[in-house]
Amino acid sequence: MNRVGRQGSGESVWLAFFLHDVLESFAKLARKRGDNAYAEKCHSEAHGLSERIDANAWDGRWYLRAFFDDGQPLGSAQNSHCRIDLLPQAWAVISGAADPHRAQQALEAALERLVDTQAAMIRLFEPPFDGTEMDPGYIRGYVPGVRENGGQYTHAAIWAVMAMARLGNAQEAWRLFSLLNPIRHADSPKLAAKYKVEPYVVAADVYSAQGHEGQGGWTWYTGSAGWMYQLLVENLLGLRLEVDTLTFLPLLPPEWNEYTLHYRYRNTFYHIRVVKLSRQATQVQRVLLDGVEQQDKSIHLVDDGNEHPAVVEVGDSPTRTRTADGME
Repeated sequence: MNRVGRQGSGESVWLAFFLHDVLESFAKLARKRGDNAYAEKCHSEAHGLSERIDANAWDGRWYLRAFFDDGQPLGSAQNSHCRIDLLPQAWAVISGAADPHRAQQALEAALERLVDTQAAMIRLFEPPFDGTEMDPGYIRGYVPGVRENGGQYTHAAIWAVMAMARLGNAQEAWRLFSLLNPIRHADSPKLAAKYKVEPYVVAADVYSAQGHEGQGGWTWYTGSAGWMYQLLVENLLGLRLEVDTLTFLPLLPPEWNEYTLHYRYRNTFYHIRVVKLSRQATQVQRVLLDGVEQQDKSIHLVDDGNEHPAVVEVGDSPTRTRTADGME
């Protein structure tokens, strides 16, 4: 959308959410390094940005995508093209910058309008740009429903599932993930003929254009693959690594009873079994490593060349919403 702010006065709402996330991340880093003055400056700027977003970018049911140089909104219910865009709705949740009630309402509104279960895809926005009524730039060069112009932009689709996971909705997060899982696009001859690209790598985009619904676009896209890996390992399976410590915050489907993963730390293997103690279990109750209960419910990794069995027991906890860094 390179023409939205080409005169220098346009604004991107989703990048405002992203900037908020960056500022808070730098504040956290600065505090760890003892630079409290810079940490406070970052936090103060993030707080002010949050207030301005909610004051100016809320469209009544979701957040705008951007403002043109002349102040015209993009991503508004009043627009004939790009009426609702997935990016700001997902990042409203991920960044933690928005009013929590609005952020959840916005994400739900986007998914209600942009999820296409028949084509197994999550569109970036709708309706696509067509004609000359708006000139957002390069994106309009794509045929409506192809690539970013109203098709699935997989980065954004993954961010939407991450946002759903951070709201703590396990069933819906896993349902949406299954739509994005490339193997699901080709697990029958009929689906493979529609998808037309490799089912063992991630596609950057999936088409929604009439007659091409569900067809994959640019494959072997490492950026989306990296985000999908992070979604699955960190946000859904709940595995978190900080330096040499593994912590767990699993968000498992109701029908799962357990899962096992084999984690390699340099030359050492940790065989970790995550067990649900109840159907809706979300809170780690106990972590056993080599048969010994770990008081901080985490695994401190040691490269001793041995194999270590571990059990993570997950039980019930009060309803909670995850923050942008995955914590309660």
